[in-house]
Amino acid sequence: MDNARRLTGHHETSNIHEFSAGVANRGASIRIPRTVGQEKKGYFEDRRPSANCDPYAVTEALIRTCLLDEEGDEPVDY
Repeated sequence: MDNARRLTGHHETSNIHEFSAGVANRGASIRIPRTVGQEKKGYFEDRRPSANCDPYAVTEALIRTCLLDEEGDEPVDY
C-alpha cells in the first residue's frame, strides 16, 4: 500500500500504473542522470521501490528482467 500512496504521479513521482524513463527526469519511473545520458555509461535510478523493500529482491528482479531478459514465468517467493 505504501507504493500506491507514494506513486501518484504528483510531487516528482511517476504514476504506479505507468512506466516512464528519461534523462534528468525526476518524475520518471527510471531516472537517468544527465551525465550518464551525455557519456552513454554509468548508472540509473529506479525510483519505484519503496524504502522498506528488500533490496536483494529488487536487485534480483532488475537483473532477471533487464539483464537476463526473463519474462517472469518462474514463481519467485518474495
